[in-house]
Amino acid sequence: MYKRQISSTPLELENFKLSLAQILKCSNIQFKNSWAEKNPFRRFKVKIRPEIVTIGDPNLHPGEGKNNHLTPTEWNNVIENEDVILIDTRNQYETELGKFNGALDPNLNTFQDFANFVDAANLPKDKKILMYCTGGIRCEKAILEMQRKGYENVFQLEGGILKYIEEYPNKYYQGECFVFDHRVALDQNLQPTEKLGLCPHCGQPGDVKIDCLRCDHEGFVCAPCGEQEYNKTCSKNCAHQYKLRPHQKGAKQIDVPAHCEQFKKSFLGE
Repeated sequence: MYKRQISSTPLELENFKLSLAQILKCSNIQFKNSWAEKNPFRRFKVKIRPEIVTIGDPNLHPGEGKNNHLTPTEWNNVIENEDVILIDTRNQYETELGKFNGALDPNLNTFQDFANFVDAANLPKDKKILMYCTGGIRCEKAILEMQRKGYENVFQLEGGILKYIEEYPNKYYQGECFVFDHRVALDQNLQPTEKLGLCPHCGQPGDVKIDCLRCDHEGFVCAPCGEQEYNKTCSKNCAHQYKLRPHQKGAKQIDVPAHCEQFKKSFLGE
């Protein structure tokens, strides 16, 4: 199983989808689209890993075909008409931003903790269990782990939260959805969040808006980091410089996506 994220103009993106389907000779590739005003990625990067989603067992991987997938419509029908258990398989910092109504939050620090959660939770095996994650990738591993532990009546949300809110915004999923790029999170319209930013000091989502004490650049920090005065800065560099010379201002920082675009134009001679 592969997961890729790319950013492009709408026309280039549609051409890419057509080319990819022809190369892979596959017509049922699932794409999830969202929008951003700026390029959300710093660079193009390809990594080969033993596990695309690390659960601690490289031999645990999905087989051919679907494994108890529910489309967003089927998911709605089940939670509206049946007595089920909902499980959020994401990390704790993700679930803080939003989750499905009534879902269990395992408070995971890493996905590798999921197996321990299942053991400790001792969930009833005769009850239907529904799991979800951001895009559906982690659930492909989580469902195998639960089935290995004897849970047979377990299902996963096909396409994850992003596909669900694409079809059912402001329905049963409440809040925003964390994404692993500089958009930080997407709202119910799959637009980049206006409430959050990545804290430059710890990398967690932050909702404390600041004007950097050193360079006056606007940004976000998380509440725990913001309790320390020198962390009311837009970068680790500004924090370091502020601690050395608290009364000396510096040049305003350039945001990363804009800087990347400027570099690209300079490099290509545009």
